Amino acid sequence: MKTSEKGLLLIKHYEGMCLRAYQCAAGVWTIGYGHTECVSPEDIISPEQADIFLRQDITVSEAAVMQFVRVPLRQNQFDALVSFVFNLGAGNFASSTLLKRLNDGNYCDAAKEFPRWIHAGGKKLTGLIKRREAEKNLFLLNDNDNRSAD
Repeated sequence: MKTSEKGLLLIKHYEGMCLRAYQCAAGVWTIGYGHTECVSPEDIISPEQADIFLRQDITVSEAAVMQFVRVPLRQNQFDALVSFVFNLGAGNFASSTLLKRLNDGNYCDAAKEFPRWIHAGGKKLTGLIKRREAEKNLFLLNDNDNRSAD
């Protein structure tokens, strides 16, 4: 399974694109759409490079979702989980109650776990509250429903 355009747009929206390296709320050097690998404080990239990094980084998140999820997923569920993993990392996802509930086949209880992940650097962040709500809504959205997940 691959992330759909809807999933990409969700990630882009909540990550935001920054062409100069910056420290995120958790203190990690970041550039582009949340790219953190080998980023130095003086780095500057082009919008095209930001898209390349995003596509590369998303493959890692997609692989984690495919590796850890043992139940069938609709496209919107997959997209929501890829966004979640992209933001939190595969390790957090692998040990999460969200994944446990999901693999137990309890999709509704799994969706209720998204809002628990709203802290970074020990602080509750408004942006994460909104992102988790959007991910939860996308996860619960019927794939035939064309409404926005935001």
